[in-house]
Amino acid sequence: MAPPILAHPPGTASRRAPSHSARASTGIPAPADAAALRGVLERHGGPPLALTEDTAREPRDATASLIRILDLDDVDEAAEAINALLDRHPARPRLVRLPGRPWSLHARAPHDADPAHWLLSTTALALALWLGERGYCAWGRCAAPGCRRYFIDTGRRSPQRYCSSRCGTRVRVAAHCGRRER
Repeated sequence: MAPPILAHPPGTASRRAPSHSARASTGIPAPADAAALRGVLERHGGPPLALTEDTAREPRDATASLIRILDLDDVDEAAEAINALLDRHPARPRLVRLPGRPWSLHARAPHDADPAHWLLSTTALALALWLGERGYCAWGRCAAPGCRRYFIDTGRRSPQRYCSSRCGTRVRVAAHCGRRER
């Protein structure tokens, strides 16, 4: 079974997570090695972390905390979990302007921070901002059978149920075919 990944991080221009062929059991894209992870971080505005093959595994291992939050529907429980994560991994917010993009808020990692600290503080800050802006848990796991990806609901209308239009279309086509067969 394919592990979950975050499909729509808040504030991304493409509204899609970077695509990678391998995925870790914890659910985030699993670059093959430290160099590949450095490339992902560079393309998406992450800090220039000093990564080794061992430390490149730490962000994948740290996602269990994030998945527990993304699985929450209760806004108070989510706020408590995010606050606890921010207590353990304080974010040092900073405005950053990446080439060709508008200013955005990033978490600054201390020079001696491990990659997991950076991932957890950055994600906790992003989820806290998103929860505060939306006032509810505007995220979830894709409702398509067999898909275990997560999404951040960036829509303005009805609540999002699928990680992508592809999953939504696949479910609607299967339902239509099922009705035609009856």
